[in-house]
Amino acid sequence: MEWQVAAHGRLQAHVQGEVCEPGTQSYEAARAIWNAMIDRHPALIVRCRTTEDVVECVHFAREFDHLLGIRGGGHNIAGNALCDGGLVIDLSQMRTVQVDPEHRRAVVEGGATLGDLDAATQAHGLAVPLGINSTTGVAGLTLGGGFGWLSRKYGMTVDNLKAAEVVTAAGEVLQVDTEHHPDLFWALRGGGGNFGIVTRFTFGLHPVGPEVLSGLMVFPAAEAVSVLRRYRRFAGQAPEELAVWAVLRLAPPLPFLPASVHGKPVIVLAICYAGDPREGYRLIEPLRGFGTLLGEHVGVQPYTAWQQAFDPLLTPGARNYWKSHNFEVLEDALFEELADALDQLPSTECELFVGALGGAAGQPESTATAYPHRDARFVMNVHGRWREAADDARCIRWARQVFRNTAPFASGGAYVNFIPADESDAVERAYRVNYARLARVKRRYDPDNLFRVNQNIRPAAA
Repeated sequence: MEWQVAAHGRLQAHVQGEVCEPGTQSYEAARAIWNAMIDRHPALIVRCRTTEDVVECVHFAREFDHLLGIRGGGHNIAGNALCDGGLVIDLSQMRTVQVDPEHRRAVVEGGATLGDLDAATQAHGLAVPLGINSTTGVAGLTLGGGFGWLSRKYGMTVDNLKAAEVVTAAGEVLQVDTEHHPDLFWALRGGGGNFGIVTRFTFGLHPVGPEVLSGLMVFPAAEAVSVLRRYRRFAGQAPEELAVWAVLRLAPPLPFLPASVHGKPVIVLAICYAGDPREGYRLIEPLRGFGTLLGEHVGVQPYTAWQQAFDPLLTPGARNYWKSHNFEVLEDALFEELADALDQLPSTECELFVGALGGAAGQPESTATAYPHRDARFVMNVHGRWREAADDARCIRWARQVFRNTAPFASGGAYVNFIPADESDAVERAYRVNYARLARVKRRYDPDNLFRVNQNIRPAAA
């Protein structure tokens, strides 16, 4: 308690942001993150407002050897935004996005969400390839790799990162890019929060929208295997502008579906075309013949609306446990396993999705950025999601079983943003051939492993 009182006074005197201590409303608000399974109690949470605030907190944590957590959007599945008993640097008040439409650049503070970035860039008909849930933090998504509807056309999120402002473990503020601290810039593009705290990201932008052809087509679960077979053939021929993902879950009460379908297992094709909608309509017409179409909602809508379309299914406050695989090819036996998993969903909110990559996301070499999985043409997320702690064991068991059953068809590796807290062997799988180089960069910029509340890369031996 004496430590907390002294720390509170020192930090409050030196930072512009708010220092939140246990027992206060602001502390409880800052402690609540997206995954309700995470219930950690930091000693203090500092809601930083400036890069200088971040520097002061880093100096304090290093001086007193306190565990340090970094919160951006608070979306990480493993709960790495928080730590027990230590200091949390909360960037959620640093959400400014500045867009230079002439040079197609956006400078984004470390606490911004995808929604913040999309709103600012779409005002100019521009976009960055991001994820599919607007409340996700830009920082965590980017540092792990980042992919979404635009990645087949414009690459991973990290492929569009042009520069970053980084606070190191020594409290230095570095401006990094391909010419300045290139080793650190390489490591930031997929290496997670291991190397420093990124207070500003600079992204290249692409012409997208402000409206895109997008939407959903829904088919019965009984036809899941045949739909997936047709999907595989279609995805192999689709142009880079077209992303079609498959989602297997219980049908939400969507207004375009008959009431008799609500709550029933279905397979959904989610579509986004980053090109002329007239050409997009022609390209997606074959999808309607993949099976018995229970309903569809496809049309031209604002890109920002499509980026928020899955938000109602991904609201904060639910309990979440994920497992994932990468695939170079989709085999028939995998489809059988997915259909079985759909039949055994342990809650109304659990789902499986198969996201399509390839295209521009697969063009760089595996060593071009810290994110190495350029051979992955599809990413599967086994998304366990439920509400009551009493259901933890059942839902986690389902996710792990699906992960095991589908492992024989996977290409190996792991997407670091989808790794749960208990998957301790996954870090080296996430970085594969790049792990040794990342450990050397870690030794240079964080030799004492101050930034270790993450999917941790330990510093290489001297």
